[in-house]
Amino acid sequence: MVESWSFLDTVESNFRPLVVIELAKGTKEETIKWLTKRIVDKKADGGAQLLIKPLVTENGVENIYLVGASHLRLLLGAETVGLVKECNDNSMRTFTYSSRKTFKHFADDNHNFLTMAECQYIIKHELENLRAKDEKMIPGYPQAKLYPGKSIVRRLLTSGVLLQIFPLHDREELKKLSHSWYGRVKVGYQPLDDIRCYFGETIALYFGFLEYFTFALIPMAVIGIPYYVFAWEDYDKYVMFATFNLLWSTVILEVWKRICAILTYRWGTLLMKRQFEEPRPGFHGVLGINPVTGREEPVYSSIKRQLRIYLVSLPFVCLCLYFSLYVMMIYFDLEQWALDYHQENESNFSSLMLYVPSIIYAVVIEIMNRIYRYAAEFLTSWENHRLESSYQNHLILKVLVFNFLNCFASLFYIAFVLFDMKLLRQSLATLLITSQILNQFAESLLPYWLQKRYNRKMKKSMCSKKTDTDLSLAEQVNMEKEMGTYLGTFDDYLELFLQFGYVSLFSCVYPLAAVFAVLNNITEIYSDALKMCRVYKRPFAEPTANIGVWQLAFETMSVISVVTNCILIGMSPQVDALFPDSKMDLVLTVALVE
Repeated sequence: MVESWSFLDTVESNFRPLVVIELAKGTKEETIKWLTKRIVDKKADGGAQLLIKPLVTENGVENIYLVGASHLRLLLGAETVGLVKECNDNSMRTFTYSSRKTFKHFADDNHNFLTMAECQYIIKHELENLRAKDEKMIPGYPQAKLYPGKSIVRRLLTSGVLLQIFPLHDREELKKLSHSWYGRVKVGYQPLDDIRCYFGETIALYFGFLEYFTFALIPMAVIGIPYYVFAWEDYDKYVMFATFNLLWSTVILEVWKRICAILTYRWGTLLMKRQFEEPRPGFHGVLGINPVTGREEPVYSSIKRQLRIYLVSLPFVCLCLYFSLYVMMIYFDLEQWALDYHQENESNFSSLMLYVPSIIYAVVIEIMNRIYRYAAEFLTSWENHRLESSYQNHLILKVLVFNFLNCFASLFYIAFVLFDMKLLRQSLATLLITSQILNQFAESLLPYWLQKRYNRKMKKSMCSKKTDTDLSLAEQVNMEKEMGTYLGTFDDYLELFLQFGYVSLFSCVYPLAAVFAVLNNITEIYSDALKMCRVYKRPFAEPTANIGVWQLAFETMSVISVVTNCILIGMSPQVDALFPDSKMDLVLTVALVE
């Protein structure tokens, strides 16, 4: 491959814009010239060997640049990032330029061999790996220091010179995908292969997991409806449902592992080699030598990081957990007040008042979760983790611990301290339904309404300039750059994680929990699809082999679910009657079942 770079030309007549770079207004001319030169320079000279053109509008050249690449450059880049493609013998192998003829659908004139998402991923990889050579600073900005091996793009972002980099939408492909995905209401599978081709494997796997989880909930919902109808007031007849619940929560995750492997093998990411992880953009420290790569990069003491974690972050998290428990006790005081009020008045209004404390508590939980999320992000960033994976793991741990206690502590208290199954059913129903309504509004309806309002303004301004309704490239770029930025699948998985907890932990006392979860997930599929296609900028594709640390999170919840349901079974009058003489035998039997 090294020999191939020498004959690669940086000029191509059919320039296809793939990625947009937006610089800050007033960016100095010498900075722009230096950056564009580094982007088009040959690989041997430390450049990215890509194509770049300024975006020309009616107002002239703006601070926006379009980046593309020649077909040959993209093929060589596919080898660099280790893309896995299907061969003529139907096997999956890492693409190499020298053996390109052995891959299925490859032809020198077939520019669709690589999907647009793969091309944009290659360009992103090349831009992020543009590194400083002899420069000590960004030209024109002496305060923005550079050192050999430092990522230029990351330094431009942190210094505010570079505002954003995002991939362009393909309007025609997006229209086709939108129609097959959410354009019509239908009973069937999502076009996961098309989603993967357009948005990449990470987002396709999320929608695959959402779809699978929704189908997995259907048996619970089917059993739950008659169970709820015929045992409405008999809270002790939950043994069979709890038994099915603990088996279900374990089996579905094992089946998902297999489905996930099938999908990622077909997409070629199961076999992708994991690249050496570079330091994350926010990592800072004293300049030193990395003992593994031998390159100069920031070095930060792990002892300092551990001190920050254990002396600041951990006490803060514990304080937040204590505050969450304090709010929970206030909620129980409100529940008692509502119950006393109902017993005194015995009216329709007093009956409705019984649900008010739970609704207020559910809203407070959502507010506390969102506020804590910002605090957790700040703390995790302040801890100064070197790798993005380490940062994500610490952030997810902080968020999951708080969210778990905040959402489920009251349910555990009601079940195992108060032993009030009627209140448990009421609280579970209120928390689940209220949280789903709030999430649908905050994550889908509100962003969609704001974006639609902005698009209407944009179209009015365009119509005042010209009558042509088709979007030009300049208009498309200007519209997309104002769209919201998709921040990843974190919040989406977190919502599913909490929903899995509500269903698997205590749905035996409220069998309709799975029914409401199915209804929510069906609307979630359509609203998330609409959000991806209409509300947010197109995110860069990110190859992945699984759902990452979320698999461990769901498995941990499954273990807690097994323990919880076994204890609930042991507490039931039917099982308790089997051990009239020795409660120790009951405890040992429950432990053995677990």
